[in-house]
Amino acid sequence: MSGVQSVDRALDVLEALAERGGEATLSEIAAGTGLPYGTIHRLLRALVDRGYVRQDEGRRYALGGALLRLSGVAERMVGTWAQPYLAKLVELSGETANLAVLEGDFVVYVAQVPSPRRLRMFAEVGRRVLPHSTAVGKVLMAARPDTEVASIVERTGMPRRTANTITDLPGMLAELERVRGRGYATDLGEEELGVHCLAVGVRDGSRVVAAMSVSGPAERIDALDREELAGGMREIAEAFRTELGF
Repeated sequence: MSGVQSVDRALDVLEALAERGGEATLSEIAAGTGLPYGTIHRLLRALVDRGYVRQDEGRRYALGGALLRLSGVAERMVGTWAQPYLAKLVELSGETANLAVLEGDFVVYVAQVPSPRRLRMFAEVGRRVLPHSTAVGKVLMAARPDTEVASIVERTGMPRRTANTITDLPGMLAELERVRGRGYATDLGEEELGVHCLAVGVRDGSRVVAAMSVSGPAERIDALDREELAGGMREIAEAFRTELGF
């Protein structure tokens, strides 16, 4: 097996783990990669030795802590690359634009370009929030199976942030089905009263790997044509996807 082929297959193993929520058995990795068991064993030994994968007592493999060093740097780089695209969102909507990702069970804001208006919204870069009450969180969860969504909210709960927050699983699953159907998500004062948001996904093939949003005072967001705004946002998200090489 050549050096380049080894690297390619090691990445296949890491991606197979990521696609299964971060952990899997050897047989699940084999099913996801199509690689022989012997090859996977050799790759896993190397990845475990470097801390990129860990093995538990039940012989399941999981993504390891060494990836955190890479993810932190990668998020900062992605945040930098996102700036001109977020600026286009601000130009399109007149409101603050954000980029967010799902880390574990939490939404993390990784980049922002503020609105030029005096009254504007801020979501501090690095802020972690629960996904159920935000437009970016709904976009990221809508890309996942209902069973995974149920597992997330079972772990985090669905605390009521405002009177508008969806706080039950059936209500959230119905909302996510609407998000899938129309291609964007909204937060209508569900995280903070008086603040409305609209978000679209950034795709890597069939996966949604990030979410772009615009947020502002409810009356200004509601004055915009949602379908037209979402269409423009999807075009910008697609251009950003191309920039990332997805």
